[in-house]
Amino acid sequence: MRSRYTAFVLRGEAYLLATWHPSTRPASLGLREEDGPAWLGLTVRRARGGPSDTRGTVEFVARFRGGTLHETSTFRREEGRWFYVDGDIHAG
Repeated sequence: MRSRYTAFVLRGEAYLLATWHPSTRPASLGLREEDGPAWLGLTVRRARGGPSDTRGTVEFVARFRGGTLHETSTFRREEGRWFYVDGDIHAG
C-alpha cells in the first residue's frame, strides 16, 4: 500500500498499473503532474493478509491539500506478489 501511495505522489503510472490486478486494471491512468491532488501523507489504519494468504485488505487515510481519501482496498496475492483489485471509499 505504501509503495502504491508513493507511486501516486510521484505520478508513477507504470508502477501503479504493474501492481494492479489484470482483472480490474484500466488501460491507463493518464496521470500528469498538473492533474490530481498534492498528496500530504498516508496513515494505514488496518491491514489484513499475510505471507500464506491469497487475499488481503488495507484500510487507509491519504491526506491531500483540501481533504482526505479514506478507503479500504482489496488485494490479491499471486505467485508471491500482491496486486490491487479494488477499493471501497468511506463517506465522510
